[in-house]
Amino acid sequence: MANHFFKFKQFTVFQDRCAMKVGTDGVLLGAWADVAQAQRVLDIGTGTGLIALMCAQRSQARIVGIEIDSDAVVQARENVAASPWANRIEVMEGDVRAFAPEACFDVIVSNPPYFQEQVFCTDKQRNAARHTDGLSFEELIRSVSVLLSPAGRFYVVLPTNAVVDFVQLAAVFHFYLCRHTTIYTKPDGQSKRSLLAFGREMNACLRDSLVVELSRHVYSPEYICLTKDFYLTM
Repeated sequence: MANHFFKFKQFTVFQDRCAMKVGTDGVLLGAWADVAQAQRVLDIGTGTGLIALMCAQRSQARIVGIEIDSDAVVQARENVAASPWANRIEVMEGDVRAFAPEACFDVIVSNPPYFQEQVFCTDKQRNAARHTDGLSFEELIRSVSVLLSPAGRFYVVLPTNAVVDFVQLAAVFHFYLCRHTTIYTKPDGQSKRSLLAFGREMNACLRDSLVVELSRHVYSPEYICLTKDFYLTM
């Protein structure tokens, strides 16, 4: 059974009422997305509020986390309220497809639902968080195209086998890949996750890779460097 909370260096994430728990995908995205100069950040599908909290730790931005699941909203609000950045993070309950803020965002981040195959568990809350039936990739990108400022960046973590389709779909909305970090759990393993950054201009894409573990619980120097400001034991 998953722990009810996950303690980081500067904040704690309680997660007993959220379908999707703290995991490597969210931590990677929260640490990797470039938010240093951001003024307004949107976290689509904020869940526990993890990525919003990580972005707040790494910037001076005002951050909005939007989440459709009411239980997760309550828990994310509690996590934010107990953090050092409660005055800069707002958690909203709602569907991003109907979200109409007063101003656009210069950074949007999302750890979206990505299980597109028709395999469901009995937990409806977990299904909504894991499957694209509730928010398809096309709907996600369409929402970003409306909510992102002209010079803004969109950061997302995806299964590596979904990258080609996602990049092609993004191009339909005039978003172009500008950074791609391929994630390997082990040095000799196949990549299962990728971190992607998109912008509206068509430029050369920076490509690199990152190995999480050299062996069981022995983390790579690159992963330690990326996450050391967050994990207690790094």
